[in-house]
Amino acid sequence: MQLSDEHEALRATVEEFAQKEVAPVIGEYYIKEKFPYDLVAQMGEMGLFGLPVPEEYDGMGGDYVALCVALEELGRVDQSVAITLEAGVSLGIMPLLRFGSDEQKGRWLPDLATGRHLGGFGLTEAGGGSDAGATRTTAKLDGDHWVINGTKAFITNSGTDITSLVTVTAVTDKQSDGKKEISAILVPSGTPGFTVAPSYSKVGWNASDTHELSFDDVRVPAENLVGTRGRGYAQFLSILDEGRVAIAALSTGAAQGCVDESLRYAREREAFGHAIGSYQGIQFKIAEMEARTVCARLAWHDAAEKMAAGQPFKKEAAVAKLVSSNAAMDNARDATQIFGGYGFMNEYPVARHYRDSKILEIGEGTSEVQKILIARHLGM
Repeated sequence: MQLSDEHEALRATVEEFAQKEVAPVIGEYYIKEKFPYDLVAQMGEMGLFGLPVPEEYDGMGGDYVALCVALEELGRVDQSVAITLEAGVSLGIMPLLRFGSDEQKGRWLPDLATGRHLGGFGLTEAGGGSDAGATRTTAKLDGDHWVINGTKAFITNSGTDITSLVTVTAVTDKQSDGKKEISAILVPSGTPGFTVAPSYSKVGWNASDTHELSFDDVRVPAENLVGTRGRGYAQFLSILDEGRVAIAALSTGAAQGCVDESLRYAREREAFGHAIGSYQGIQFKIAEMEARTVCARLAWHDAAEKMAAGQPFKKEAAVAKLVSSNAAMDNARDATQIFGGYGFMNEYPVARHYRDSKILEIGEGTSEVQKILIARHLGM
């Protein structure tokens, strides 16, 4: 896929922001495990949260490909910042944009699209990660209100000072075949009974926001149902397909960031009287890293092109997610090896990438889930 002039201009703008504004400060946020509110505000002012949102909701009127372009450039420098944008749009905004009522869109999207507020999506539960159909959280109608009970785990952007809502999946009834009827319901932050647990102690993504959520007789209006009752799970699967393309772009950026840092270090670091980049062992390692990155970019471009054209892209999204997340993890490992002892120090970007990249093989569908999806599309 050849980037349009508009997408290329966006890419250059985000690259400059990532290099000049994010790179110099994000290490301190990461080490202190602090959420970068100022950087999020700047991304909001740039319109990044509103890239695929129509102008009538204070968005930029662009497309999902634009979001992916921005994510790749942010991912080159830092994944915490990138995942905050990715989750804010693909999980916070897109369920409302795709399935919300006109009233819900008008009320919530303007603040989300401008980055003044963030939204989360509560799907994952402690006992049902890849098996989202194992949802135990319930929502029962009581007059004109839903009463929600249950817990959600690993929810991004759910506990910041600017989080305004979380859309949760919950069992609302049983279908005629005995299977669970799962629906999506919008829960505003601060609703009585809605509790955000303290932040997780994480291996990586330490400057992003992740919490466990609990719902104890949480009452929200019946009109907070997002989309069609009983279609919450199916709706989210479609959202997840788009999200996998976005994560693939982010992962490609991370893989590219490892190449960038390794090239710089290989030219500067000397051993036995020569720059280590003059040794074939280092050259081969970086060449393999570059090859992985190129393949990852081609994969997400392929999926994004089909998505933008309105063609089926589920298999392509799974391929992109699988290939790019593997590339990010493998490149982070190789970059850390090239840096030697310095690669084990948190002050270096490759150390952050090494800690961060593993979750790319898990979040928004594990690598194993992607393989299942690909095999199914091959008729197996």
